[in-house]
Amino acid sequence: MKFENLKTYDQIVSELKSKNRQKHLLFGNGFSMAYDPNIFSYNALSNFIDKTNNDLLKKLFDIVNTKNFELIMQQLDNFIEIAKVFSTDSSLVLKLTEASDTLKNSLIEAVKELHPEHVFSIAEEKSVQCFNFLSEYLSNNGFVFSTNYDLLPYWVLMRNEAQYSIDGFGRELENPDEIIIGEDADWSELRWGKYKEMQTVYYLHGALPIFDTGIDVIKEVYGSGHLLLENINGRMAKKQYPIFVTAGNAKEKLNHIMHNKYLSFCYERLCDIKGSLVTFGFNFSENDSHIIEAINKAAHQGKRGGEHDKLLSIYIGVFSEADLAHIEQIHGKFKCKVNLYNAQTARIWH
Repeated sequence: MKFENLKTYDQIVSELKSKNRQKHLLFGNGFSMAYDPNIFSYNALSNFIDKTNNDLLKKLFDIVNTKNFELIMQQLDNFIEIAKVFSTDSSLVLKLTEASDTLKNSLIEAVKELHPEHVFSIAEEKSVQCFNFLSEYLSNNGFVFSTNYDLLPYWVLMRNEAQYSIDGFGRELENPDEIIIGEDADWSELRWGKYKEMQTVYYLHGALPIFDTGIDVIKEVYGSGHLLLENINGRMAKKQYPIFVTAGNAKEKLNHIMHNKYLSFCYERLCDIKGSLVTFGFNFSENDSHIIEAINKAAHQGKRGGEHDKLLSIYIGVFSEADLAHIEQIHGKFKCKVNLYNAQTARIWH
């Protein structure tokens, strides 16, 4: 198939509507790069690592010669395991582990620092356009899955007061007994779980405003006159870090996911979708095989019921000839029907 012959985004949406089929959205880094590639590309993030004082990390970047965070972290994990087996120098393993931790924390810091100042930095017309794009799924009984860490979808959905956008978080009444005797209500932070059965928005790899306290998964919000990023800054200053899946390879990513109650719930929901899945800005690299595995589980579940109880097809957006060649090469890994469309025609932000 030639790139110029691919269907447009509008054509595949119309096709799914004509089939009266439930559809879901999965997007990756291309979603944020479509907003501003100068902010959300790996190159932009890597500039922060260039400023690190960790000499070992700098040398590793030079040796591997890549701006891909996932590859760097995968190489670090490999180096650590090799050092454990072959090196008698225990300090080397410690240095490599510290470098890995530095890289992961630097990634979090970079994502935080590179954001637009606050929600109103996003032009109104861009916010509305993106909201309409997401609403095509959320207002039609579909789910939205993101592998991004950033705040863009959170900001857009909050700013437009999306009726069907439910991320599973809610406040709990902390003093129900006192309310009975006339005391003021005392509400908790936004905890995940209260609305999880109605959830429609899922951050598969975590996100900047989501924190794990060890007991609860909470979401940071605006409050007391502070911007959201200021509140996140405050938590990180206390050495509290957002839930981020920063592992380099798919096996480690899945291991991280399965050891966190929020992430595992989101992943299992992806494994259970029905109808069709549309992807945007997600390239299905070797490090994403856990996502393909989830898609294949969704495609196989129909054996318990019927055709309407499983994922029937996936519509993968490709941006270039190289993307097209890559998807055609891995086509056989998917256990449902694979369709391709021209991702350049999807009007997300304008």
